[in-house]
Amino acid sequence: MSISLTKRNFLYQITLLTLIAGWAGAGILHYLLPGHYFGGYPFILVYFFLFGLFEISMFDACRKHAPQKMLLLYMAMKVMKMLLSVILLVVYCFAVREEAKLFLLTFILYYIVYLIYETWFFFTYEVGKKQKKRKEK
Repeated sequence: MSISLTKRNFLYQITLLTLIAGWAGAGILHYLLPGHYFGGYPFILVYFFLFGLFEISMFDACRKHAPQKMLLLYMAMKVMKMLLSVILLVVYCFAVREEAKLFLLTFILYYIVYLIYETWFFFTYEVGKKQKKRKEK
């Protein structure tokens, strides 16, 4: 089973982003804001990494089987991610009340970082695909 170049690039980049953002965030919470590091911090990174893996797998399957539905899938994935995130935030905040505010702020910051990255990645993918079509004509 071969892996597409797009999927490989996404996996490499999201792994790198998760490692860099994870270490930077932990450093900020531990050294710049002492006492604010919380136990649920690693779960935020795991959540976004796993959702990224799911997302690229869905896009890869869609690209192979129904490429005309890519935009619909992109929007559906963003809505699904938002709904799942809200559910996760509510559950975590009810379960761990003392860390709720810091967890929410950290989660929202990572949500924005990953949203910007994913939007950039898929935008450049689509632009590259259109340029490739123009060259073929």
